[in-house]
Amino acid sequence: MDTTSTFRTPQTILYRKNAFKRVGKESASRGKKALIISDKIMDQLGNVKQCREYLQDEGVESLVYIGVESEPTDQYVDEALVILQNEQCDLVISLGGGSCIDTAKAIAVIAANGGYIGDYMGGRKMAVKPAIPHIAIPTTGGTGSEATDVTVITNTENNVKMMIKQPAFMPTVAIVDPILTLSSPKKITAATGVDALSHAIEAYISKLSHPLTDILALSAMNLIVNHLEDAYNDGSNIEAREAMSLGSLQAGMAFSNASVCLVHGMSRPIGAMFHVPHGYSNAMLLPAVLEFSKEACIDRLADLGRIFDPHKDFISNSEAADAAVKSVKKLCLNLNIPNLKNWGIDEEAFNIAINKMAHDALNSGSPANNPRVPSEKELQELYFICYDYQFLSTQNV
Repeated sequence: MDTTSTFRTPQTILYRKNAFKRVGKESASRGKKALIISDKIMDQLGNVKQCREYLQDEGVESLVYIGVESEPTDQYVDEALVILQNEQCDLVISLGGGSCIDTAKAIAVIAANGGYIGDYMGGRKMAVKPAIPHIAIPTTGGTGSEATDVTVITNTENNVKMMIKQPAFMPTVAIVDPILTLSSPKKITAATGVDALSHAIEAYISKLSHPLTDILALSAMNLIVNHLEDAYNDGSNIEAREAMSLGSLQAGMAFSNASVCLVHGMSRPIGAMFHVPHGYSNAMLLPAVLEFSKEACIDRLADLGRIFDPHKDFISNSEAADAAVKSVKKLCLNLNIPNLKNWGIDEEAFNIAINKMAHDALNSGSPANNPRVPSEKELQELYFICYDYQFLSTQNV
């Protein structure tokens, strides 16, 4: 059996304050006409205009698609692809959160390889030609999508989130500038921050983890645990924002190469059926899934427990693992993360959807990487527990 581990990253990663200014030079060496994939908020903040000016300074023409309004869908991909093809753009730039970046990934691959994005799910269609150049510029410290070869696109006909992983979906360049995250609201900072933590944790406990991903996952957990609340409580704290941007980037590289597990497998159906943003649904699920998985990954969760409380002399790894789960609950409490019920999902509708969600979660493949792999019945029970999970109660922390 081949046990070789693979590690892929973007060709170039630019990181630190003011890295955004380099988008023009990076674009000019890769194309002449760019399609910028963004959203209305980035446009209103002036970031889209600034991006176009940086491109113009280097002689790169640009057009803009700002139709991304929520979780990425096949409709966004189709709309933007028409613009790219009609205007003969040879470069894609994503500026925004994970939804913008994932949309741009799909466009870059289809522009070179053709077909419908759903064709690529499950490897039914492989991208044999390199994607057109894609420069990913995240504006939230959470998704890590700028450094992954994964895109998640919702099929609007059947409400299934299509998780697609192929090397061609990796961005060509990642530009990570923490200054761009200063405008992120508290709720988004909280949700994407816990999302980044879930990326790091799942990369670390995944059955597919290996030494390179472990190093990045541990570093990401340390950065996020020690700076997320600071970024949440004071959005202008540039040191905390810089640490979160770096932690998110490292977590993205870790999970892209070690895979995610049960949290993400359960999260996608919730997003598809109830339109809960990916970062929020991951944050809602993380504590309960860690409780479910704990006995199968005590030693690894013990490392997380010691990151949360480095000065405590734990009696055993089991005690440290318990502390990790409790600390994640407390973090969610402090960040005002809601459970699914408090988010506003109707209980009857949720219960009706549980069977489909459990089936779709297992079919995604991610739960198979979890230290404890649930049966479909156990997944149904876990969804039921998560609906009204009481990590918001001080009794649980």
